[in-house]
Amino acid sequence: MTLLAADISNSDTVLGLLDGPEVVAHWRVSTDERRTADEWAVLVRGLLVEAGREVDAMAVCSTVPAVLQEWRDMLARHFGDIRSVVVEPGVRTGISVLMDNPREVGTDRIINALAAAREFGGPAIVVDFGGTATTFDVINAAGHYIGGAIAPGIEISLEALGRRGAQLRKVELQRPRAAIAKNTVEALQSGLLFGVAAQVDGMVARMISELDAEKSTVNVISTGHLAPLVRDECASFTAHSPWLALHGLRLVFERNS
Repeated sequence: MTLLAADISNSDTVLGLLDGPEVVAHWRVSTDERRTADEWAVLVRGLLVEAGREVDAMAVCSTVPAVLQEWRDMLARHFGDIRSVVVEPGVRTGISVLMDNPREVGTDRIINALAAAREFGGPAIVVDFGGTATTFDVINAAGHYIGGAIAPGIEISLEALGRRGAQLRKVELQRPRAAIAKNTVEALQSGLLFGVAAQVDGMVARMISELDAEKSTVNVISTGHLAPLVRDECASFTAHSPWLALHGLRLVFERNS
């Protein structure tokens, strides 16, 4: 069975073709709230033609309600003959969510936690480096989702500095020569890259302390398209899983199909 998994976030949409547990093709496109169901259908079909594959099923999660509405329309009108699962409150995921209000937790965070619990076991912390937000999601030793944290993403932080700083501008996201920068461009890069790395290590240390677990027993997994930029600057990570969300979507589809 070939599954098309779509993880729709505020900035980007990651699509992947999975043949069983293997990701055989993947793409990242912008999440445009103005894109209609018909336009999404044209885009998806074009990607499938490029991959030379047909799909038997689709699994979707979204943090953008307007886009999810268009995807529902697309699935009904353009792909109505294949099985599909939309991850939302009420859909069985296979992971317990121990939150004050489980329904308000983003489905992207749930599927990340689910995939991490299945692949790595608990306790675990997933750090997802998205453009809009960097999220921290925690799984306890029993494999339950127990909460996390949300911080501004690297790209949105850079855009905010460019908009509000009179003498600042948007720079390329890459590693500067040193933390003590000698020019404005590298000063921005240093603050963003090394600042985020320090934030991650600090947050992970606090979370491990609150888990009351030995550091050596906690799996700390990086994911998200900006993870390769930051993870080597962090001391916390024990694993990197770029397609964690896609695998989570596969697990939810299998459970609900």
